[in-house]
Amino acid sequence: MTRALLILRSERDRQRAIDWARRAPLGTRIEFKSARRSLPQNDRMWAMLTDIATQKRYHGVKLSPNDWKLLFLDALKREVRTVPNLDGNGLVPLGRSSADLSKEEMSDLLELIAAWGAQNGVVFHDPALKEAI
Repeated sequence: MTRALLILRSERDRQRAIDWARRAPLGTRIEFKSARRSLPQNDRMWAMLTDIATQKRYHGVKLSPNDWKLLFLDALKREVRTVPNLDGNGLVPLGRSSADLSKEEMSDLLELIAAWGAQNGVVFHDPALKEAI
């Protein structure tokens, strides 16, 4: 087995994981991760980022929803590193994708976006978000 994924939802799953670990050859890497962000969280994030991108500028520059995402990920301490592009006339951001965030990290990101939006007069169009604010 080169790669396998098992989500622990029951004691049977737990026993399967134990069995796999017992049979795995020495040197096999076993990794434990929190649950990834949910699709509803992802949908809400992109709706919020789109609202911000259509209503606000950053230092006078209109940014895309993806640009705003990188700013908020950086504010969440998901460091975004940059390197010069191949032509040497700009920078390329290197960093984590929001797809790698756990549900808890994504909740923190959504709270950060909502707080920034509230402080900066963003009108969010997500009905669930309006109720929460």
